[in-house]
Amino acid sequence: MIHTPDLIISILYILLIFIIGLWVGLRHKYKTRNNNNVAGEYFLAGKKLRWPMIGLALFATNISCVHLVSLAQSGFDTGLLNGDFEWMAAFTLILLALFFAPFYIRSGVATLPDFLEKRYDRASRDWLAFVSVVSAIIIHIAFSLLAGGIVLHTLFGVNLYSSVIAIAIITTIYTIVGGLTAVVVTESIQTIVLLLGAIVMSVAAYHKMGGWQPMVNVLQHTGQLNKLSMLRPSGDASGMPWYAVFLGYPILGIWYWCADQTIVQRVLGAKDENNARIGPLFCGFIKILPVFIFVMPGLFAYTLAQSGHLDISALKTIEAGKVVINSKGIYTLMITQLIPTGLIGVLVAALLSGLMSQISGALNSIATLVSYDIYKRYKPQAKDTSLVTVGKIAAGVSLIVSLALLPLLNNYESIFNGLNDIIAHIAPPITCVFLLGVFWDKASAVSAKYTLWVGSAVGVVVFIVSKVYPNTFIGSIPFMMMAFYLFCVCFIIQVSLSYLFPVEHTTESVRLYWKSPWEPLRGKAWSGFGNYKFLSVLLILLMAVLFWIFR
Repeated sequence: MIHTPDLIISILYILLIFIIGLWVGLRHKYKTRNNNNVAGEYFLAGKKLRWPMIGLALFATNISCVHLVSLAQSGFDTGLLNGDFEWMAAFTLILLALFFAPFYIRSGVATLPDFLEKRYDRASRDWLAFVSVVSAIIIHIAFSLLAGGIVLHTLFGVNLYSSVIAIAIITTIYTIVGGLTAVVVTESIQTIVLLLGAIVMSVAAYHKMGGWQPMVNVLQHTGQLNKLSMLRPSGDASGMPWYAVFLGYPILGIWYWCADQTIVQRVLGAKDENNARIGPLFCGFIKILPVFIFVMPGLFAYTLAQSGHLDISALKTIEAGKVVINSKGIYTLMITQLIPTGLIGVLVAALLSGLMSQISGALNSIATLVSYDIYKRYKPQAKDTSLVTVGKIAAGVSLIVSLALLPLLNNYESIFNGLNDIIAHIAPPITCVFLLGVFWDKASAVSAKYTLWVGSAVGVVVFIVSKVYPNTFIGSIPFMMMAFYLFCVCFIIQVSLSYLFPVEHTTESVRLYWKSPWEPLRGKAWSGFGNYKFLSVLLILLMAVLFWIFR
């Protein structure tokens, strides 16, 4: 339980974000009241976003309570291993900046399903719209609410559902009122608060341990030096050897960063192509931080517990006669034991920042998808005001569905692994049709449609079999490798069907694939350090050095 000053800080922060979100949204609505593009202003901020705001908003939408809580948990359980998800993201953000963002901006689409229709056909658009709404509800909202509920329950002693419902309603109000403009402005603020809070925790854990070397000494003494390794050998007990990271992550990452509406919507609202390129690259550089400020504190918590400097008895339970540590609560335990009064309020504000930014971003993307890709399909003459109204209703319904899913998702032992396990079965067909659509001129509409349908069906079946029969061959395959195998199946399906049913390009689709791998690098670029080619090379070199150091 936390003290009154920290409670006051937390409440004031929630009220501040609520007021800012409402003020920005209402102000933007007033300024654009005579604009004929009401829907564009609401869903895409009038396509006026610049790269700093895009980069910060991308990071804020990605980093939620899930990351603060579950990356600390993974740091405690397996060390730096899950930091691979953070650093590998830099490479997929480079793909977004170089190869995907230019097409999204040039085609003038409001949603990624809209892009699929221009490149393939209506059937592909419909399926992606449905999957995108479902994935946003489960992955971006429900898991975030679960992580936030666990934290608020541990710190304040309030009911898990009561706390997340209150926070979710507050976030939903300013998101529904203000649209993407309110979302991006509040996300930018929340990113800064979240980073400051995470840095406070990292410094506190480092100081309590007495530095890096004492931590290494404890790992050496307990025979756990492999917790410092991010690239594990074949047969590692984690199920994530180095080749699984490099084969499996791109399948998850390309879907998440390049083809998921909730994430890419910030890029779709870019002022121009260069801002759309630099924003993701800026986010790529920020993604270096989570390993040090989200995962590393969990590793320090492990060594602090081993050396008697952190009391984890509250996390211990007896199951089948054995002592089991429920590490889901490790981050909140660190907050109460390592952080002084006053600063705890800052940490709680950081956690709430992650929760609120994730929910707001997902709700806005759901509103956009339902309005443009579903409602407008059946009401093509619908006015912009009707689209906005339908989007607001969809956001509210999605929140209710997300809350209903919490008991089911709480069954996962690790929130972070549970989230990625689901993504691994959703992503392969979507990643396949986007990759082949952008890089291969022969990818046909028929092949994309059946790849999405069959690939998604296979993913669902495999997911169910692995959970119902965990001791079978399918159940024993780690989710990262499962993502790669499912992608290979989808790749074979789409390539085969593209030759059986050759592509028939339209005037639009013929402009939406690269004629050569070098073509995207010929686009106009800013000079100096703002050149997207220079920044891409710099980011690649930096990530290579970091992976080598922590190999």
